[in-house]
Amino acid sequence: MTPMTSTARPILQLNNLITEFDTDEGRVRAVDGVSFSVNAGETLGIVGESGCGKSVTAQSIMRLLPQPMGQIVGGEILFDGQDLVSLPLEQMRRIRGAKIGMVFQEPMTALNPVHTIGRQLAEVLLLHKKITRNEALRQSVDMLDKVGIPSPDIRVGEYPHQLSGGMRQRVVIAMALACEPKLLIADEPTTALDVTIQAQILELISDLQRDMGMAVILITHDLGVIAETSKNVVVMYAGKVAEQGTVYEVFDNPSHPYTQGLLASIPRLDTPPKAKLAIIPGMVPGLLDLPVGCRFENRCAHRRDTCLAAPPPIEHISDTHRLSCYRWREIAPVRLNTGGSAT
Repeated sequence: MTPMTSTARPILQLNNLITEFDTDEGRVRAVDGVSFSVNAGETLGIVGESGCGKSVTAQSIMRLLPQPMGQIVGGEILFDGQDLVSLPLEQMRRIRGAKIGMVFQEPMTALNPVHTIGRQLAEVLLLHKKITRNEALRQSVDMLDKVGIPSPDIRVGEYPHQLSGGMRQRVVIAMALACEPKLLIADEPTTALDVTIQAQILELISDLQRDMGMAVILITHDLGVIAETSKNVVVMYAGKVAEQGTVYEVFDNPSHPYTQGLLASIPRLDTPPKAKLAIIPGMVPGLLDLPVGCRFENRCAHRRDTCLAAPPPIEHISDTHRLSCYRWREIAPVRLNTGGSAT
């Protein structure tokens, strides 16, 4: 699959990324031929069920795969024109945190419980900037203030357990953005937070992105969040990209049966009180027992014999909208003739 095209030069471009893990049961391919790109100042959303490869893709970009089990075995990760896959580890450490920041899923595991907030923030600055410890602490206070933490001069001396979940997440964001990176990867940044705090965190990331002009990759299960925050979206399933395009293309004209199923499963305000919620039947196949053909075939209502024989090709609906599905060849003439969507 080739990345989405754009007139602007991508700050990050993945070309046919393949990541594998050695397990007790055998070698598994968690990310299989993933390609996409994100431009400076834009937000790319990555969605899909748990286990589809979203977080492993992010860990591959950051070169934070568990060692020695996880390995990038193919493809390119081009950041600012430089391939991160072949980059020596020492050079990768200089990029990680300074030019690419990451917000991890669970803030309590991302923060060291035995060190103060200020010390952990200052450590990031000292690693990547030639400044004194006093200056690093001063910048840490400024950064806490920027992410909306009250009394930042007091909070720098506190420990993670003394902060609420929402405030801990703000600290993690402050750490990720302390060196003003060109790219921020936010891996489910609102997990385990209540709805009000979720909205505040997403608004904070959006405001900081606008101020810093950075690109953002937002990984989430929440399609509503993607619709509000992202320009482009990648839908992943079982380690592969099922569909990708602009938010308007994918959400207004979902073409892959998996994307259609995800959107249909969202509760609507006009749903009758006793109506059953739509679901995608079946289970995601295990990585040790993947189908020979389309990986979604065991759950797809439109399955054909061709779906069982070989992986589907990449179909180009437009310059930016593409999917991996045999069915598009059947419904494309209908869409072209009617100007609408076929169900």
